[in-house]
Amino acid sequence: RVLGLTQLKPAIQIFASIIRHNKSMASSVDQGDNIKYILVTGGVISGIGKGIISSSLGTLLKACGYRVTSIKIDPYINIDAGTFSPYEHGEVYVLDDGAEVDLDLGNYERYLDVTLHRDNNITTGKIYQQVINKERRGDFLGKTVQVVPHITDAVQEWVQRVARVPVDSSDQIPQICIVELGGVIGDIESMPFVEAFRQFQFNVGVNRFACIHVSLVPEPRTTGEQKTKPTQMSVRELRALGLSPHLLACRCATPLNQSAADKLAMFCHVAPAQVINVPDANSLYKVPIMLKDQGVHHFLLRHFQLDCGGPPTHVSLDDWHELAKRDAQALDEVHIGIVGKYVKFPDAYTSITKALEHACLDANLTLRIEYINSEDLEQGVGGERRVAYHNAWQRLCSAQGIIVPGGFGDRGVEGKINAIDWCRKMHRPFLGICLGMQCAVIEFARNVLGWRDANSTEFSKDTQHPVVIDMPEFNPGDMGGTMRLGKRRTTFVVDQSVSTVRRLYKNAPYVEERHRHRFEVNPKMVDELEQQGLRFTGRDGERMEILELAEHPYFVGVQFHPEYLSRPMRPSPVFTGLVLAVSGGLQKRHRMRLLSEQRSIDTEQVQLVDRVKALDGPSSTSAIVGGEGDVDNQ
Repeated sequence: RVLGLTQLKPAIQIFASIIRHNKSMASSVDQGDNIKYILVTGGVISGIGKGIISSSLGTLLKACGYRVTSIKIDPYINIDAGTFSPYEHGEVYVLDDGAEVDLDLGNYERYLDVTLHRDNNITTGKIYQQVINKERRGDFLGKTVQVVPHITDAVQEWVQRVARVPVDSSDQIPQICIVELGGVIGDIESMPFVEAFRQFQFNVGVNRFACIHVSLVPEPRTTGEQKTKPTQMSVRELRALGLSPHLLACRCATPLNQSAADKLAMFCHVAPAQVINVPDANSLYKVPIMLKDQGVHHFLLRHFQLDCGGPPTHVSLDDWHELAKRDAQALDEVHIGIVGKYVKFPDAYTSITKALEHACLDANLTLRIEYINSEDLEQGVGGERRVAYHNAWQRLCSAQGIIVPGGFGDRGVEGKINAIDWCRKMHRPFLGICLGMQCAVIEFARNVLGWRDANSTEFSKDTQHPVVIDMPEFNPGDMGGTMRLGKRRTTFVVDQSVSTVRRLYKNAPYVEERHRHRFEVNPKMVDELEQQGLRFTGRDGERMEILELAEHPYFVGVQFHPEYLSRPMRPSPVFTGLVLAVSGGLQKRHRMRLLSEQRSIDTEQVQLVDRVKALDGPSSTSAIVGGEGDVDNQ
């Protein structure tokens, strides 16, 4: 049928509109819907190193010029990690937005140097809560809500949504998303997630999805032979659930021998080049290098049909080579004691340990950590505890510097206060974090001001001298997510000439660090404390954030958690200060920084004079170097 021009014009306009819409959608796909996904699963045992391998893989891909983000899936029913005991899963890591998450997200942030968000941590509790809320609103239109498809669809939608969120300073959509599935393949609680990714691989396309299976290759002492059967069975279970690994990362005590690698390739349905050797290493900074040497990035980029060689968006692996070299060649040792109540499980202090490592690498020092149970430092113990008491004090006295970290509850608090009292009197470098700072205030009030009953209202509601009190916004009902959480600004209220911490932060007017606490220093008692020499040099309004003690080599307390923002290439200043104070290099570092600043000022003055000469001739030079008024006029 022939149409007249008047009839054809609206059709042409509609057709042009459709073309513009399709171009817009194609552009959207290029920017956000073409993300590549890498699923990292674990086999045989948990705690095998999936987090470190995921982080190292992300570091390697960033060095190839790609923007990388990470997601951690925890199959437990808890909404988040905020109410966990440190003995359950180690420390609770806090993000900028206040999310309390699994410690693996700390590994991601440290290795990738990115800022993750609360939705980068998925739990069974979050997924089920989201689906149940939709059901209560009637979003499913009366349908029966089931694990498949509703739970599995929710998992896929969550992953795709979070993968598009920028996590670095470029503020651009990531190009690769690494998803770590916690636990072990075969766990009943992780079955919905495995099924979700079985569907996911087909929904996004084979060239946009890869699976890396991390499995243990044990080596029994009785035989000295590497056993591949546990990994074979784990891969068989994974394939029975609908996922086939593209790479098989073999964790072993010693390097995987060729016969074991060939056997794994044969029975796990992968090529020999896809069997990756990840033996125990004396430094975790070698893991990205280990993956690079085996060409992991080349395999993945070929699989994803990507080109390697774009401009790097992160530090090159040369910096990681340098870190590993420093770690191996440092000769001088610093001995740091961590006085806490969860020391039987060192993962409870993972970020503190890492922050100390970063500071020691920066200062070319070797780190030795002594974990000291604060309960063993308390007076009045008898019987079998008497031996533990003397051993604990012996270890405390042998340490060159002391850290008192955060915690909750009154168990072991008196031991922490005793350790701080010893550090103050013996002029031993000390760093108190969160509860550690509050204990320093209690100790000072008791032993300097003479308030023998000084305490925190967390431990004693009836004290006559509540130097630490609960915050007004503290919710005494629900425990999860009711603290002061996330990144907050702390403003320095004194000059760097009287504040060691401000000098460590390069004379910045303020710092932004992450918090996790329910109690704070009582602002009504600050004046009396400061009159006796305890300086609160950093504050957030009426909240005391940083304390320092005059006439002490290094006595620092911070209400925030500086360990959460420490990075291998950018260590936390307060940890660096502690390490330098122990090694005797703190004052030298300050002098070097001041000299560098003076040279920078001198260079700027010379450049200014040269610019004036070029513009106005030699007559203006006398004015620029003349009196104060002349400088202002110029």
